[in-house]
Amino acid sequence: MNKLLLFILLALCLLLLLHRLEDTPPVAHSWLTTGDERYLLEKQSDRLLQDKKQHIQTITIDKQKTYQQMEGFGAAMSGSSAYLLSNKLSGQARDTLFADLFTEKGIHLSFLRHTIGASDYSVDADGNSATYTYADQPGSPEDPLRYFSTVRDQTVINMLHKAKQHNPSLQIMGTPWTAPPWLKYGEQTWNGFYLDYTKQNTYKIYAEYFVRYLKSYQQKGLPIDYLSVQNEPLFSTDAYPSMTMSAAEQRHFIQNYLGPALQEAGLDTSVLAYDHNWDKGESYAETVLDAASAYTAGTAFHCYAGDPETGSDVHQLHPKKGIYFTECSGGAWSKDFGNNLSWLMDKVIIGATRNWSKTVLMWNLALDEKNGPTNGGCSNCRGVITVNSQTGAITKNVEYYALGHLSKFVQPGAIRISSTQLPNIHTVAFYDKETEEIIFLAANTSSKKEKFQLAEEEHYLTYTLPPLSAVTFTWKESGKN
Repeated sequence: MNKLLLFILLALCLLLLLHRLEDTPPVAHSWLTTGDERYLLEKQSDRLLQDKKQHIQTITIDKQKTYQQMEGFGAAMSGSSAYLLSNKLSGQARDTLFADLFTEKGIHLSFLRHTIGASDYSVDADGNSATYTYADQPGSPEDPLRYFSTVRDQTVINMLHKAKQHNPSLQIMGTPWTAPPWLKYGEQTWNGFYLDYTKQNTYKIYAEYFVRYLKSYQQKGLPIDYLSVQNEPLFSTDAYPSMTMSAAEQRHFIQNYLGPALQEAGLDTSVLAYDHNWDKGESYAETVLDAASAYTAGTAFHCYAGDPETGSDVHQLHPKKGIYFTECSGGAWSKDFGNNLSWLMDKVIIGATRNWSKTVLMWNLALDEKNGPTNGGCSNCRGVITVNSQTGAITKNVEYYALGHLSKFVQPGAIRISSTQLPNIHTVAFYDKETEEIIFLAANTSSKKEKFQLAEEEHYLTYTLPPLSAVTFTWKESGKN
């Protein structure tokens, strides 16, 4: 009888211990960037999420309310970026940088965009401006693309391979700035104008151009995951490679030519519509998706006009189609680190993701100390990093830290979950099923410090965020530390 009683007591103790372990408060890890640059994505002391609630302004996280699945964070491996990374760094410096950019040792970027042919940031092997497509010269009537070649992309290809070596799951997106000049109406130039709509074989040839590009990169070990039809289709200029394409024309091209051509070629690259600013995105996306939905995975946006809420507007119209944020650049026009960090958090890092975007991409991954080399475009844009063309010194810009507050922690496959906001605190949260982690980002965009309480289920954490600053918290689900 005494043995039975002892056994029962031991079992009860074990059950109480297990219950105690299940109720262990989560341990929150945090990384902070401050507007005064005192902290730059710097690890802070761990904190416990306690069961004691305070009566102060509160941000609530609800893991049960879910939104989009994330695809990745990154920037563009433009021709200029590839040239600097390939030619202005030693082998050891390049390896160190790529490990910092593309692995968990650094900010772990998972998505790169590149230009199909030249853009306003394309150069030759010597770093001089270079404008080209993959078929500048027309072939014969039997084979109009006889002279098709991606050979002038070789430096870009090399650097994409280098990034893939460091992050094998890296996704790649391709975007053209212009079609070959001989496919255009009016003046046959790289810089401006539009496709020759008077000849229907124009669209057939151009669809085959995309197919050959995709196959060429695939043969080089770089399958392209996403493709947009035209960069900034509502804008063209005689200053650099560009081309206009109306929403109706893009719909016609995708529905009747590009989509069927990719399908016939057995290519599973996802096609994105638009790829321009938020301000005119809703009407453009509606025109394309209403008719070409079968061949279109979603809509891509840039940051230079409008607001990120357009993503939610388009999602409401076509909830089964993805929203992708694919370009934004900072520059010398705004030099204050704290103001730039807050704007990026408000509009891009948090703003885009809270409005259904599955990706967040900046423009040039790397530019030099003179904001180049350029090919007729922006003369004062800033890269995610700066590579000094004389010394090889690397400077991490505000875009690096803004991206890093999510890219380092939110891996492809993570799901955005609900998080409330405060008047001066912008937030976004995610849940990663593989790691069983919650990731929470908060940005204080005001000029004074803000104290708030973070609430998740029955656990609470009090934090004071400095002005113009951002903090990322990560913690395991309750009882899974």
